[in-house]
Amino acid sequence: KDKEIKQARHMLKAASGQCGVMNLSCSLWQDNSLSVQHFVFAKFSEVPEQCFLLFALVLLMFLASLTGNALITLAIWTNPVLHTPMYFFLTNLSLLEIGYTCSVTPRMLQSLASEARGISREGCATQMFFFTFFGISECCLLAAMAFDRYMAICSPLHYATRMSRGVCAQLAVASWGVGCMVGLGQTNYIFSLNFCGPCEIDHFFCDLPPILALACGDTSHNEAAVFVAAILCISSPFLLIIASYGRILAAVLNMPSPEGRRKALSTCSSHLLVVTLFYSSGSVTYLRPKASHSPGTDKLLALFYTVVTSMLNPVIYSLRNKEVKAALRRTLEIRTILVLDS
Repeated sequence: KDKEIKQARHMLKAASGQCGVMNLSCSLWQDNSLSVQHFVFAKFSEVPEQCFLLFALVLLMFLASLTGNALITLAIWTNPVLHTPMYFFLTNLSLLEIGYTCSVTPRMLQSLASEARGISREGCATQMFFFTFFGISECCLLAAMAFDRYMAICSPLHYATRMSRGVCAQLAVASWGVGCMVGLGQTNYIFSLNFCGPCEIDHFFCDLPPILALACGDTSHNEAAVFVAAILCISSPFLLIIASYGRILAAVLNMPSPEGRRKALSTCSSHLLVVTLFYSSGSVTYLRPKASHSPGTDKLLALFYTVVTSMLNPVIYSLRNKEVKAALRRTLEIRTILVLDS
């Protein structure tokens, strides 16, 4: 039996390429089955200069994303004038963006800066859960934000009662809850599969499609589950957003005042731009046919919707919203005064 184990491990290391080079223990004999216990992320490039350039770029975007989203959260929390449903949802969006980016980017930076590109099976499952959790929650929250704009523009007289603090809290909790359930379900379903090698993940984090590609045996049911979850949790909220903005557009066109139309549309423009950025990259990744997937394109899209959009969202809301700009200015002035006094 020891000889069989050695032969199996030798075959796994030979098949896994980088895994053998990095001396990772990719397999472990348990209950008469050989299962991969460690994975390794593929190299971005064999040229060190390119890795360093990408590391610096991703680090700058990561820090900008954290700073921007944290400042927006702090500005809304410390300014009572912004304690309204729209800014309550914006605070939740900023918190989701922080979690979404932090679930992926630190590991990516570590892989770029060093040869420590390995991750345990448990660590990979944890990363997949949090990435899915924050991503699906954001899809649902963007739909809740569209509903809030619909109520504000189409039913202004009933807005305060229909979008009360309790209703807003319920919508936010539902968004986070759906993300948690989908994340737990998908992660558990995928990591119940056997992984018998190779163990190199052709991606920079534990996303669903590249992990499924490493599983042994028939994964058609798991792929179908991922596709159904994408339809329900990506397409359904998007359709709700389209329906809300269809009603909003109809209401705006019926407004007699050009100034009223301009003001109504200005309150929606930031949200529409964020929705376009987030859904365009996410839907291309998870809703297109498996045959059309390519590792290079998937990495580029994932880099966009995990780092770039998280960095751009605070910029979009602060540049296109006078109230947020004023709140950020007051917050920065207060922090500056506190620093000088100390």
